[in-house]
Amino acid sequence: MTTRARSFDAVAASYAAHRPGYPPALFDAVEELAGRPLAGARVADVGAGTGIATALLHERGAEVVAVEPGDGMAAQLRRAHPGIPIVRGDGDRLPLATGAFDLLTYAQAWHWTDPARSVPEARRVLRPGGALAIWWNDADPTVPWIAEQEARLADFFGAKQGTGFRTLPHGLGGFTTRSVRWSRHVPLDAHLANLASHSAFLMLGEAGTRAYFAAEREKLAPLFPDGTVEESYVVSLNVTRV
Repeated sequence: MTTRARSFDAVAASYAAHRPGYPPALFDAVEELAGRPLAGARVADVGAGTGIATALLHERGAEVVAVEPGDGMAAQLRRAHPGIPIVRGDGDRLPLATGAFDLLTYAQAWHWTDPARSVPEARRVLRPGGALAIWWNDADPTVPWIAEQEARLADFFGAKQGTGFRTLPHGLGGFTTRSVRWSRHVPLDAHLANLASHSAFLMLGEAGTRAYFAAEREKLAPLFPDGTVEESYVVSLNVTRV
């Protein structure tokens, strides 16, 4: 898991350029379920990566600090968002003061932690009444072309693609869950670059990745003759208060 998690460091610039962000409705839901506005809240964004969620939290007025273990991802975050503080660490070893934060966020990152360590760490750094927000942003499988692409991915990797490895932690009380649907329009090249930045392809290597994307381009080009892809997503948000 550590090797796979660190694979992003080599493609940090592409990750920052092509990965999707998050819609305003997601942060509206975070505020509602956390029971407080983001403006003025002390927030730690853990597994911050290149700062995609971190920057959006900052724009909402949060006093946010990024926590990121990877060298390449942290360097990209610093370049893009020099005004946002960043500390090196991960969810299993939070370099944060006890009881200092109103909110911990894990955007696409909780599954890289060991809950036996990350749950006690979350409880430690959150103030009484603080909240933990965990979310994942996934391609919407109800859209036919996305479902077909997911099937091709499953066939290519010889295993069913899915989210079964994502489990919410125990010992933090009950989670309230919301689903937020949204979409974005991107060039076909950007869509393929986004897909290529996922860890399965990063671990696969250049030759195998090149073979997949040559075939995938041929499949998608007739569906999007103007070269613009509408990517549809569902964000699964889970929030609990401690």
